[in-house]
Amino acid sequence: MTAEIHSFEAEVNQLLNLMVNSIYSNKEVFLRELVSNASDALDKLGFSEVTNHELQSSSKEKSIYIRGLPEKDLLIIEDNGMGMTKDELIKNLGTIANSGTKKVFRTTL
Repeated sequence: MTAEIHSFEAEVNQLLNLMVNSIYSNKEVFLRELVSNASDALDKLGFSEVTNHELQSSSKEKSIYIRGLPEKDLLIIEDNGMGMTKDELIKNLGTIANSGTKKVFRTTL
């Protein structure tokens, strides 16, 4: 796989710097954001299973797993939802306060 480099606009870089050094320096807010993203991935999978007949519905319960590895100073957050495509990553990476779930429901209703 060949690495691709995409840069943000200067204003986005400045805003991301502010976010990282203010809001995301609060660990609880950052953790809540990560869990919210995992929840969006579960919503996206559930909605896709209902609307895309080619996608088989999973009998597996949709879940978010949070576990700690204190010996490595790690907190692991995993979900079994549907992630973003390459195009979605390019479009949304660095976007602040944008709910993917809201967008899915807004564009299909």
